Parts: sequence; structure tokens; C-alpha cells
Amino acid sequence: MKFQSFVLLILVAIFSFSCADDLTNIGESIQPGSDEILIGTDTFHVSTENVFVESIYTRQDSFLLGTFYNEKYGSTQADILAQVNCPVGFLYPPQSIPDSVLVVLYYDTWFGDSYSPIDVNIYEMNLNTFNYTTHYPTNIDPLEYTDKSINLGRRIFTAQDTSGTRTYSTYISFKMDAAFVNRFFDDSYYASETEFQNKFFKGLYITANFGASTILNVSQIDMEMHYHYTAQKNGRDTVITDVKTFPANKEVRQVNRFVHNDRDVLVKQKDSVNYIASPANINTRVKIPLKRMAERMKAKTGNKTLTMNSALLNVEITDFETATIAMPVTSYLLLIKEDSIDNFFKKNKLPDDTYAIVSQYSYAQIGTSGVYGYSYSFDTATLIANEIKNNEVPDENLNMLLVPVRITTDSYYSVTEIKQQFLMSGVTIKSGINPNSPMRINAVFTGF
Repeated sequence: MKFQSFVLLILVAIFSFSCADDLTNIGESIQPGSDEILIGTDTFHVSTENVFVESIYTRQDSFLLGTFYNEKYGSTQADILAQVNCPVGFLYPPQSIPDSVLVVLYYDTWFGDSYSPIDVNIYEMNLNTFNYTTHYPTNIDPLEYTDKSINLGRRIFTAQDTSGTRTYSTYISFKMDAAFVNRFFDDSYYASETEFQNKFFKGLYITANFGASTILNVSQIDMEMHYHYTAQKNGRDTVITDVKTFPANKEVRQVNRFVHNDRDVLVKQKDSVNYIASPANINTRVKIPLKRMAERMKAKTGNKTLTMNSALLNVEITDFETATIAMPVTSYLLLIKEDSIDNFFKKNKLPDDTYAIVSQYSYAQIGTSGVYGYSYSFDTATLIANEIKNNEVPDENLNMLLVPVRITTDSYYSVTEIKQQFLMSGVTIKSGINPNSPMRINAVFTGF
């Protein structure tokens, strides 16, 4: 019985092998050689270079103020030009008397040395004001808006006092002089925002004159009119104090001005690395060898119909600075076609794999060394395939920019908004000719 079972198993195995061999031969016989699907891989090196950013266009929800120097990225000076919103239709109670006007700057955080002194001056915008619908660049010239002849206030202070870390929003106030208080106590100009801004008060220019170690992240700017009046309360004359706030909010315009006077000297032009820094400082241009990629991929697939499966561009970070006053590493980079950047941000567009791809830095252990490498990864397959498809003869290079950005996501982690980064950040990346690990695209493609 055991012998019969053994013979039966041998016969089944022979039959199965015979069928598998027949099926393999049939598959080869019905698929002509010309219809063979070819899969190819290749590595393409890219060229890179630093690009100095003259300005960006952004409507931000907070503002930088101060000056900070970094030996790698140079100095960053940040000023603020701001309109304030008037209480349209408001009238002061009868017999009101003005007490004071304060300009208050609120800041939740700061970057740099919290005990380094900051000298802040506030000037009146006495020449021109903003148009609400106009896009203003961050390299705006303040002398077009103020001749700095009207100094409204000056304070020298540090970002944090000796009491330690605060648990509430920090603020600094500037008291206006009596002449300004009397002039500002005039509700006849509150009929409309236009009348208020054009005929009465055009806005504020806030600047830091010295200090190179601290930048405030200003979350709110208010102008406050403090006044008092007498009113009947419970049958008696009662003095009532009140305050009317003129906020620099989203209903009016503010522009953060950024200046980098020495970056072209201080940024070391090392061939092995490139730099990316914000706000409005340095981007990296990446030249993708589009024509060479198309020719080599088509040659490897016998000029068949080309399909891009993946084309990973890995942007490696050279080092993470961990010093107390180190530039924060840029969390998100946008890889975008250079000729699309202005339109993308002005029209508040979202990333699209055909011309703009966003990536957050990630890390992975290098082998079993216990050392971690940090990088951004961009799959450029759709982008490259689209460019090759739409151009019978592809351009020699496709110019892309690596831009520091900040993103907003919904509860499903989908990107709902993307803006150019206006907070302090910087990252050094390996260039296209880095001797150890040059920037490159690893591509997988198919020919049908």
C-alpha cells in the first residue's frame, strides 16, 4: 500500500512539471519579441547652484522684527510696515477726554539670544499707504512710505526678562507723545477705512536699529486709544475709563520687510554643498538633465512607448546644527519649476506632481552604524514624464528650485495651503558634485 502511494506521488510530480513547462513555452510562443515589456533603471546626476532670493510675496499671520547674524547664511534684518484698522462708525461718548495712545507689540516666541538688547523705533508712514489688493514684495523700500521725520516711540529691551520663561503672551508697549494723542482723538475720520488711511493715519513703520542676536516673532500689533468720560451710574456722576483698539489685522495690509546685506560674501561657495535659508534669503536651483534622460531611457527600452515608474530625487542634509542659537532646519521644501514660482504663490496654488512637489525631511539609520542620515525625497516621475511627453525635443535641462515653505493640512493630512517660509530657517544640502554622495535621480522606467 505504501509502495502504491509512493508511485502515485511520483506520477503527479511528473505530470505537474510537464504542464508547467508546456505553459511556459506557450507564453513565449504567443508573445512576439517586439511586444516584450522592457524594464530599465538608471541614475542621472543633476547640477545645482545657490540662488539669492530678492523678495517673496506673502500674507502672513505673524511678523519678524529684529536682526540676527549667522556665519553661514549671513545677517537677516526684519522690519514691519503696517496699517491699522479703524472702528468704522465709532463715536467717543460725550465729554470724553483722551488719556494716552499706546502701540503694543505681542510676541509669543523669539529666535536667538533672549537677553540681547533690541532697540526698536516706530515711525509714522507719512508719505504713502498700501492698497489692500496689491501684492507687495518683502524687499519693499520703506522710504517710499515714510521719511522717518515722525518718530512715534522708541524702546530698548530684551526678548525675555530675568523672571524666566513666561507662560503668557509677551508684549512691549510704546507710549505716544501728547501731541499725537490729541491729534489721534478725532472720530470724524472714522466714516470709512479709506478716509482714515488716506486722510488721517497711513500706518506704522517698525524697525530695530541695533542688535544682531534676536528676532521677535510678532503675533499681533495694536494701537490703543485710552480715554475717560463722566456718566451717570446709579444716580451719581461716575468716571469711566475705556480703550478703543485699532488692530493691524487681516482687514488691512501689513508687509514684513527682509534685508540680507552680506549674504553674497558670507555664504561660502563650496562646490560640495548648497544652501537654503529663509525668510527670502537663499534657494537652490536644480537642473534636471531632461534631454539626456529622455535619450538614455528610450535607448534602453528600444524606443518603445516610455512609462516612468519612479524617479526619486534624494536631497541629503549635510549636518544638523544643535547649538543653542542654531538656525532651525527647514521642515518642508517645495521642488517647483522655476518659471512657475511667482504664479504659484500669488494665486495660492497647491502642489501638483506635474510642476510642484512638496517634501518633509525624514531620517533613516545608515546601515547598522547607529548614525542617522536626514534628507528630503521627491518622486519626479510624473513631472519628467509630462515634460518628455509635451516636448517632441526636450530642453537640455529642466530648471527647478528648492524653496523653503510652510504648509497647512486638514484632518486627513491633505495639504490645504502652502506659503513661502517667512520664519527663520536654514539647511545645507549635498550638491550635484558632492564627492561623497552627489545629488541624483534614481529612475525606474518601462518600455511597451
